[in-house]
Amino acid sequence: MKKKTMYLLGIVFTILLGTYFYLSCCSSCGTSVLAETPVQEKIETEVVPKVTSYPFTFSNGDYSYNNHDNINFDLSDYSILKPISPKVDAGIFSLKKHLDTNKDKIIAITGFYKNDEENGSAFPNLGLARANSVKNYFVSKGMSSAKINILGELHDEMIPENLVLLGPLKYDIGDKAENTDAEMNALATKINDNPLVLYFNTGEAYITLTQEQRQKIADISKYLDKVDDASCSIVGHSDNTGNRQSNIILGKERAIFAKGYLIKNGIKESDIKTSSKGPNDPIAPNTTKEGRAKNRRTVVTLN
Repeated sequence: MKKKTMYLLGIVFTILLGTYFYLSCCSSCGTSVLAETPVQEKIETEVVPKVTSYPFTFSNGDYSYNNHDNINFDLSDYSILKPISPKVDAGIFSLKKHLDTNKDKIIAITGFYKNDEENGSAFPNLGLARANSVKNYFVSKGMSSAKINILGELHDEMIPENLVLLGPLKYDIGDKAENTDAEMNALATKINDNPLVLYFNTGEAYITLTQEQRQKIADISKYLDKVDDASCSIVGHSDNTGNRQSNIILGKERAIFAKGYLIKNGIKESDIKTSSKGPNDPIAPNTTKEGRAKNRRTVVTLN
C-alpha cells in the first residue's frame, strides 16, 4: 500500500513538474515568438498634385523658340516675379527680330488665371492683367506694342509651387489683323461715347471698379497701344461742398490718383494728361446727397 502511494505521489509530482516547466519555458517562448512577429500596418500614401509649368515657346513656320523657363507670378498677383531668366530675354530678342522681318506677323500673349484668385488689377481678369505686364516687359526690350495682342484665359487646373504660378502664359504668332484703322476708330468712338467714370467718397481718393469699368480700362489700354501718338485725358470733378479753390485742388488730386492707378496697371505715364474742373461741371444737382456723390468723379476719355 505504501509502495502504491509512493507511486501515485511520483506521478503527481511528475505532472506538477512538467506543468511548471511548460509555463516557465515553453509558454514564455511562445510569448517571445509572438512579440517578435512584426505587425504589418496599412500605410496610406498621400497623393501630391503635380505642379503645372508652362514653357516659353512660340513658332511660325520654320522659326521656333522653346525654353523651359518662363515668366512667373505669385497667386492673385499680376506683377512679374524677378529675376527673369536670361533665356527668356534671349527669346524676346529672337522674337523681335522675327517680327521685324515679318511685318505681317504679330504675337498674341495669353495670360492664365484661376477662378479662386483675387483680382486686384484694373483689368477684367488676372490673366489679361498678367498678359499686359508681359507685353510691357516685351516693350521695354524694344518690341513695338502695336505688334502685341493680349488675352486672358481661365485655367483652373493650374497647380502653383509654393504659391507661385510657373509661366501661366502662352504665346502664339499669327497674322496681323486687317482693317486695324477701322477697328481702332470704332474703339475710340465706343470709349468716348461712353467714357470711363470713376467715383469717389467725400475727401477720399480711393477707386473701386466694377467689371464694366475694368473692361473700359482694357479698351483704353488697347487703343493707346495700337495707335501712334494716342493719349487719354483724366479730368477730376467735385461737388460744391466747401471752398471752390479747395475743390479744384481735390479734383486735381483725384485725377492724379487715377493716373497713378492706370500707370500701375501698365498704361504709360506719357500717354496720360490730367486736369481738374472742380465743381464747375456738375452732372447732377448738388442739393441732394445722391447728386453730390455723382459729381465727385473723374472722367477718362481719349484725346
